[in-house]
Amino acid sequence: MDYFWFLFRFEGRINCAKYWLATLSILCGMISVLLLLAILIIILGIGGPLAINLVVISASIRFTGEASLLPQIVIIPMTVFFAWRFAAASIKRLHDRNKSGWWLVPFFIAPSLLDKLADWLENPVLAGLAGALAFGLGVWCFVELFCLRGAKAPNRFGPDPLAPRDARPRWDQQSELEFVPHSAGPSPASHVKRGA
Repeated sequence: MDYFWFLFRFEGRINCAKYWLATLSILCGMISVLLLLAILIIILGIGGPLAINLVVISASIRFTGEASLLPQIVIIPMTVFFAWRFAAASIKRLHDRNKSGWWLVPFFIAPSLLDKLADWLENPVLAGLAGALAFGLGVWCFVELFCLRGAKAPNRFGPDPLAPRDARPRWDQQSELEFVPHSAGPSPASHVKRGA
């Protein structure tokens, strides 16, 4: 497998199992980096809480004081790196479902914005409605990307990743055939004289 394409490129298709693999590798990578950062914070004596927000695939550390600049310098590029990997995997999975990459907007961006909107709204009914809509979009996203099978045939984004591939070398019969032109005339047996 081409791991650079799998982790960083946006074209092509991946099946459900590879999407689970990509998501778990991103999660393990985020946890590993945050653990290393926590060890660094303990060694430097900076203190503060660590938090991972899995919904928006970002990691955040909140500190107060001048010592908080170091973790933020690490967190910002780390968030961009993991968000890129997650977007690449999600777009390829959407392609497998025969959907455009723009479906990231209702599946990931809209629920985050609706959650923020629910926090800002003072009317509990509207806040509950926004939260329910965000939850519904999240469930739809989970079912669409993590549970359903992709298109069974090649689509505009590429071939079916689950289609059986013939790994045997093919014999090009047309190039191997030798065509001998048919000649008119007596057969070779007719040249033999009869009874001498």
